[in-house]
Amino acid sequence: MALIRDQGRLPGARWCGSPNFGARPEGAEISLLVVHNISLPPGEFGGPHIEAFFQNRLDASAHPYFQEIASLQVSAHGLIRRNGELVQFVSLLDRAWHAGRSCFEGQEECNDYSIGIELEGADDVPYTDAQYHRLADMAVAVMTAWPAITPERMTGHCDVAPGRKTDPGPAFDWPRFRRLVRERRGAVEEHGAAAGKGGVRS
Repeated sequence: MALIRDQGRLPGARWCGSPNFGARPEGAEISLLVVHNISLPPGEFGGPHIEAFFQNRLDASAHPYFQEIASLQVSAHGLIRRNGELVQFVSLLDRAWHAGRSCFEGQEECNDYSIGIELEGADDVPYTDAQYHRLADMAVAVMTAWPAITPERMTGHCDVAPGRKTDPGPAFDWPRFRRLVRERRGAVEEHGAAAGKGGVRS
């Protein structure tokens, strides 16, 4: 977990740095995971457009929709592609620009204290097995690094910005995701306990 805590890097992620980030406010505790979705153009998967968008390199002439968003400066900490590939844009130690005006359990400005993960997808398109497994692995990793992120503090963009955002949408199977997190967390804890016993000498 040192790589996450010290450098803010997600295990197994391909780095694709975004300029769209800032420092977290002094004293802000990382304590929330926000799940989003994105597809560029909308409803189409694959291609370089998401990475270009988060790096302020989106070609506005490549698609009519891009003319509406090319000037926006946004980012997420990570993106999980349809095949399960994990791409990281912003260090977890920094404040990514993913949630916008938002509130969770009365605490506003979720960007200050959250980690934002985009799933390549759309509200009404089923997510892939590879995405669920990668997201669960990543969730357990950040929970281990920052214990304030509990299963109850994993939520959707629609929940922190209701009425403004709808992602990850009804296609996202929250019970399945939470079950995978429980299973992986249990396996990690069991492995840690076994390793601890193995290190004890009489």
